[in-house]
Amino acid sequence: MSSAGGEGPEAGTGRAGGRSEPEAPGSALSVDLPGLLGQLARSFALLLPVYALGYLGLSFSWVLLALGLLAWCRRSRGLKASRLCRALALLEDEEQAVRLGVRACDLPAWVHFPDTERAEWLNKTVKHMWPFICQFIEKLFRETIEPAVRGANAHLSTFSFTKVDVGQQPLRVNGVKVYTENVDKRQIILDLQISFVGNCEIDLEIKRYFCRAGVKSIQIHGTMRVILEPLIGDMPLVGALSIFFLRKPLLEINWTGLTNLLDIPGLNGLSDTIILDIISNYLVLPNRITVPLVSEVQIAQLRFPIPKGVLRIHFIEAQDLQGKDTYLKGLVKGKSDPYGIIRVGNQIFQSKVIKENLSPKWNEIYEALVYEHPGQELEIELFDEDPDKDDFLGSLMIDLIEVEKERLLDEWFTLDEVAKGKLHLKLEWLTLMPDATDLDKVLADIRADKDQANDGLSSALLILYLDSARNLPSGKKINSNPNPLVQMSVGHKAQESKIRYKTSEPVWEENFTFFIHNPKRQDLEVEVKDEQHQCSLGSLRIPLSQLLTSDNMTINQRFQLSNSGPNSTLKMKIALRVLQLEKQERPPDYQHSAQVKRPSVSKEGRKMPIKSQMSASPGTGGTNTAPSTPVMGVGDKLVMEEKPQAPEASPLGQRDLGRSSSSLLASPSHMAAKEPTPSIASDISLPIATQELRQRLRQLENGTTLGQSPLGQIQLTIRHSSQRNKLIVVVHSCRNLIAFSEDGSDPYVRMYLLPDKRRSGRRKTHVSKKTLNPVFDQSFDFSVSLPEVQRRTLDVAVKNSGGFLSKDKGLLGKVLVALASEELAKGWTQWYDLTEDGTRPQVIT
Repeated sequence: MSSAGGEGPEAGTGRAGGRSEPEAPGSALSVDLPGLLGQLARSFALLLPVYALGYLGLSFSWVLLALGLLAWCRRSRGLKASRLCRALALLEDEEQAVRLGVRACDLPAWVHFPDTERAEWLNKTVKHMWPFICQFIEKLFRETIEPAVRGANAHLSTFSFTKVDVGQQPLRVNGVKVYTENVDKRQIILDLQISFVGNCEIDLEIKRYFCRAGVKSIQIHGTMRVILEPLIGDMPLVGALSIFFLRKPLLEINWTGLTNLLDIPGLNGLSDTIILDIISNYLVLPNRITVPLVSEVQIAQLRFPIPKGVLRIHFIEAQDLQGKDTYLKGLVKGKSDPYGIIRVGNQIFQSKVIKENLSPKWNEIYEALVYEHPGQELEIELFDEDPDKDDFLGSLMIDLIEVEKERLLDEWFTLDEVAKGKLHLKLEWLTLMPDATDLDKVLADIRADKDQANDGLSSALLILYLDSARNLPSGKKINSNPNPLVQMSVGHKAQESKIRYKTSEPVWEENFTFFIHNPKRQDLEVEVKDEQHQCSLGSLRIPLSQLLTSDNMTINQRFQLSNSGPNSTLKMKIALRVLQLEKQERPPDYQHSAQVKRPSVSKEGRKMPIKSQMSASPGTGGTNTAPSTPVMGVGDKLVMEEKPQAPEASPLGQRDLGRSSSSLLASPSHMAAKEPTPSIASDISLPIATQELRQRLRQLENGTTLGQSPLGQIQLTIRHSSQRNKLIVVVHSCRNLIAFSEDGSDPYVRMYLLPDKRRSGRRKTHVSKKTLNPVFDQSFDFSVSLPEVQRRTLDVAVKNSGGFLSKDKGLLGKVLVALASEELAKGWTQWYDLTEDGTRPQVIT
């Protein structure tokens, strides 16, 4: 019964399933109308550009270009997603990720360096605190950043964060290094290898313009230094906490909404670089965040950091480099076009390129500030310049602690990561002395006591702490608060503070440094400007000789501004330090070779997609770091003496492990523009345009004697209009210019009012085609007052334009006109002789 009963339902079910239900009329003709319309719309969207190109008679290459760009975007997104997944996998299961084959550059720091310790207890603590850290970050965005953005501009009055989610993955510390040697007993120095890979969602909206944008993931990796100082005998035992990055961290951002356009190849690197520049202005050495734990008086010195020293680098020559240039698909080997990348912390220099030479001689000199030498090294990489991607010729890393101990090193170093090659360096550690006892000797050593130039090797360092201003005038509009900024200059070197919006009592708290050639006859010029209306709010001039007679060569006070309000003051702390090379007494048989650190990653690790850091090189406008080298201007007066020395005379000494993958961030294959850094005191290191002009002069001379004006002359009319408060410059004509080609030259005139070399301060004439005696008759003006313009210099350069992608672009001649003349209000018209580099300014009296 049970079996029969069991079969009945199954049979019934089978029979029921075997019968087919009659189909409703028209069911076979049912159509998915929305899907069909969507398909037609997609097909129309694909065919429309092709039809439009044909209708307009354009080339089919535009379609191929669009398809190529689309494939490039998708590939770039795929690579970014894979890197994010790999980093997330490393955070979730480090052991499993290593077993699957993680590259050496992705391993945590404690794998490479025995003195770097794991900090799992700290990571567990951060993970437990992460939800509360996220709450603090959200509160910071909504209560601090959002009101600040709204108040910055009227167009952003409807700005708001619609979502702030930092993600579930906490910040991770991959390794901790504690410094116990060569540090002050009243401080603790920690280096944290931090890594943050977050699936965060930060969305913002500007309702007024219906604009939405945001970020969906962020990666940031870098070395953060934490300094606990001073240590005190009372609670909380630490006076203050200082935090900063030793160098720019690695950053990668995935955008959403309108900012998704920033993920397009080419724009993604630019956007990340801009954000890194913003981070550098606050968190990259020498900038730092100081959190006081006791009273302000005890940590005042922490907000006025003095560099530990200055490193003078003589980049002399190399020998036996590898030949990387090949011909006939590698069958014929050629030479190389070597150049060097020199890096000290966040300061980057690039040498001149020496064409077709395996034993190049650069004879260039650079000067760099050293703020934290435990953890900072001198890094040098040599490359062969190529049209597409530069080839690697070797690298070198020298511990600055060794250089400080020895004071002076003049050695040949064997290059790492290559089969052969040696580099000759001379390194000088300059100590910062707080008195002027040995200033005359220093000036004599660098020959600054005889020449009248303001540029060259440095004898002193000027350190300026810009604190605040009070009672600034309203500017052009009455009863309106200005947007003040401060411009500071010494000679032709200028720096600029950040802008403070809508206030007459701004607070900056920024540090600036200037290399000084001769403090006895150079001045510090300070001007407060209103960024909104481009007008002056007051100025100040301080002779540096005043600091030489001050206590500890330091002035800390409120300065009364001239050409400003009756009670307008600017508070600054200014210190001058003499740069002295202290030679140590050594026995005659003493021998030493600097400690060289071997890289911990291979050349493959260098080829990671690391963003360029040349945009933060010191000396650029808008940053508060010092220019790492003064602008060259000594010409032939300080050519370095070459000492004949056999390469085998100084073999490479002991080496040590200790180079991280982050030390290679300046690889030229990722640089936006390869521009050589001007050397201080070497003829061969003049800018390329100037040197090419000198070579062209030698060719033109060809055994004959050139006239008094071999480069020709330019006629200018210069006067100052007191009614318009402007400097008027009329460029009339040029005569007897040199020819760039058989057809002559295509000259035009470019002008700057130094020290302002911003793009907005540049003036240019039209281009005259194929002539050596062009006539321009164009008038230009600069908005500047008469007292101020008498402290400025007019930089006039005649250049050859050439065509698009032409090689015939270059300098035809230059002249510097000092405007310190009482006749400026009346004006004058005069012919000026053009020179190669304009280093001999002509003063009109």
